[in-house]
Amino acid sequence: MNNEVVLTQHAQRLLSNSLLSSHSDSYTRYLTERGYSFSSIKDYVSCIAHFAHWLKNRRATLGQIDEALAQRFLDDHLPRCKCPGRVQRCHHQVRAALKHLLSALRLNAKIPLPQDKTPASIREEICRFDAYLDQVCGVATVTRLKRTSIIRTFLFEQFGKDRIDIKGVTPKHVCQFVIDHTKGCKPSTGKIIGVAMRSYLKFRGIHGDCVQTLLASIPHIAEWRLASLPNVLSVEELEQFLNAFDCQTPTGRRDYAMARCLVDLGLRVGEVARLQLGDIHWRKGTVHLNGSKARREDVLPLPPQTGRAIATYLRDGRPVSVSRALFLRHVAPLCEPIGPGVVRIAVRRAYAQCGWSHRWTGTHVLRHSVASRLLQTGRPMKEIADILRHRCLDSTAIYAKVDTNKLADIAMPWPGSTS
Repeated sequence: MNNEVVLTQHAQRLLSNSLLSSHSDSYTRYLTERGYSFSSIKDYVSCIAHFAHWLKNRRATLGQIDEALAQRFLDDHLPRCKCPGRVQRCHHQVRAALKHLLSALRLNAKIPLPQDKTPASIREEICRFDAYLDQVCGVATVTRLKRTSIIRTFLFEQFGKDRIDIKGVTPKHVCQFVIDHTKGCKPSTGKIIGVAMRSYLKFRGIHGDCVQTLLASIPHIAEWRLASLPNVLSVEELEQFLNAFDCQTPTGRRDYAMARCLVDLGLRVGEVARLQLGDIHWRKGTVHLNGSKARREDVLPLPPQTGRAIATYLRDGRPVSVSRALFLRHVAPLCEPIGPGVVRIAVRRAYAQCGWSHRWTGTHVLRHSVASRLLQTGRPMKEIADILRHRCLDSTAIYAKVDTNKLADIAMPWPGSTS
């Protein structure tokens, strides 16, 4: 085991003569290579020692270790643990340690890869439906994942392990599924479920099934997209938001550069996370977006302040890495590309710094604010649509309602008032 990682004598005793004793070195090496601190590695190995002791009492074999067994340890044993001595019982820490253990064992081919327990008939149907969404409808990857997940649940509830036969599905089944899965959800979430069901039934209709009555049975969720004003930040609030980032630290410089991409370019969270080093064309002063929501390549001008923030991060904040991703993780696992969640967390942390936690949680308010600023400077709606990369002007029309000065010019006088 790594000499820097010193376990307690009790943890060493639990590991000794267990089925994980010969894998502790490779587990430690796995964590070390991903940049975890020695104190974190010590805690994780102590968690694994507790798990190893439990496995020994159950007389489990190495091949039996999987997500289900780990979950049983977390749910059944940990709350009622009476193991002797001081063992790790912190639920979230043990869960993280077991997740890394499964990854390390699979990396070294010590345990099999996780099995997809979805019935073969449903798995094949989902593959065909996903191909239809991709090749026929041109649906983005994230949207396809949402729709296929909804349809997988629907098919499993309707057919289980039996053969899929749409003739056996009644309008009542379809209606009840949508109602059951939209309880407690926002109208927008309910619409997603309805859209997924319509998309799947149309797919089945292409293959010869009679789906007209099923399509008609899908409840329509009431939601008027132009009924409310979009949330926007004022110029003063945007300045306060940007000043909330600590640009004296590498992480702060990264988060500030990501925030400038959101505030100046109106990028979506996923688009910021997917930016590559080659997407920034410094001489031309442009940013190339690949794989955006519209599934096309877009070119946007790179504002000077955004370019300076990115350059500062690249020069004084970005870890040395072979990865071509623009923004990288600064905590273990180190130097890996960030995901959209990292961008969201950075923005929420800035909201909290500004005292806005009760007002804002999402990032789309920043995109709305870009449109509002452009509108107030007199930019035509078509130009705003191009910058936001809207295919249809109707998607941009919502921002016309925030220009109260222009709305006042065309507003009719209140009945009975002096015109």
